[in-house]
Amino acid sequence: MVKETFKFSIRRLIQTKINGGIILLFVAVAAMLIANSPLQEHYASLLSKNISLTIGNFNLFDRHDGNPMTLLDFINDALMAIFFFSVGLEIKRELLVGELSTPRKALLPVVAACGGMIMPVLLFCLIGQPGLAMRGAAIPMATDIAFSLGVLSLLGKKVPLSLKIFLTAFAVVDDIGGIIIIALFYSSHLVMNYIIAAAAVVALLYIGGRQGIHNKLFFIFFGIVVWCLFINAGIHPTIAGVIVAFTVPARPKLHIYKYVNNIRESLKRLPEDSNEIILSNSELSILKSIESASNKVVSPLQAMDDDLRTLVNYIIMPLFAFANASISFEGVTLASLQGVSVTIFISLVVGKLVGIFSFTYLSIKAGWLTMPDKMNTRMLFGISLLGGIGFTVSLFIANLSYSGIGDEGAMLLNQAKIGIIGASLFAGVCGYFYLKYALNKKTRK
Repeated sequence: MVKETFKFSIRRLIQTKINGGIILLFVAVAAMLIANSPLQEHYASLLSKNISLTIGNFNLFDRHDGNPMTLLDFINDALMAIFFFSVGLEIKRELLVGELSTPRKALLPVVAACGGMIMPVLLFCLIGQPGLAMRGAAIPMATDIAFSLGVLSLLGKKVPLSLKIFLTAFAVVDDIGGIIIIALFYSSHLVMNYIIAAAAVVALLYIGGRQGIHNKLFFIFFGIVVWCLFINAGIHPTIAGVIVAFTVPARPKLHIYKYVNNIRESLKRLPEDSNEIILSNSELSILKSIESASNKVVSPLQAMDDDLRTLVNYIIMPLFAFANASISFEGVTLASLQGVSVTIFISLVVGKLVGIFSFTYLSIKAGWLTMPDKMNTRMLFGISLLGGIGFTVSLFIANLSYSGIGDEGAMLLNQAKIGIIGASLFAGVCGYFYLKYALNKKTRK
């Protein structure tokens, strides 16, 4: 009984999205505690250990400068490539059948996302300090889908489906903006030979998908090849994950109606009253054909998206948070927080709120767009507040902005982390209570 209860609890933990957000929060707090404890040296030593997977003289985890990746590099450049591959699959699905599949559906979240990207960057540039700090202007651009949806799910069944769809859609567009920024501004020392080779492999993946290759190992193997070529080409390797995701076929090999008919015919051929423990060869053949048909009715895009969800939400993202959310409070004063920390805090909380709300509200008020079903202005304001939760991608861009530029860069990165985590918590708490008020107000009416 206890064993079954434990198994059920674990299944519920994995199936509930909010628990993924809670795990991230706990891991981030653990990283901060370790960074300010006697374990700090062991933590730093662990993250600086070299990672290698050698085949002869070839090391899969060599960087373009010939040096092996550290554990921190492996998490940020290799594991996060899988995260961005998952994001790419989600973007492709939304573009094909989701809220971004038609101009009419896509226009409102695209407008909201544009406001949510433009205003924070403008605010950062207006109030930020000149010099190296300006490298982080793109940090407040992104909204964390997992955390923001997690906060929204705390409000239960009162939340209209349109509200969740709107938040997911504009957060996906935010991700597209972040990916473009990473591709344009965080790649350097481009090597054309590797770029051409990577383009050829991507073309092979695309043609293979169009010609009916649905084997997931085909896309995984050549996806790793593209990732390696991107590292050596000087393009940030996480972009490889997004590009490869767009080559994965979205159409299944077998239509659902044909599948159902095939299953019915196969089931008719199975005996109804057999008590045999061992199946006959014909029964085994029928069951294998059913299994094969079941695999063909799910597209590679949907299958890989489903397969990766647990890995990304419960392993990759917590590892990323553990490696990157460590904040050292040694030497931190109110004066030092007035720099990048306050700039990012204001840019995320105020910039996101003003950008998302004003762009969306004015477009609706002008008659260009319509408010989603069962949404109102109060709910739009609350969702705009949740847009200030910028945890994962914001931390990722902060690392790209300030890593590897000496002691000043390390100080700026630490300040950036304080600003991101502080803003995300503030936006999450304020968004939750405001939406709770807005939803209760609607219920009373």
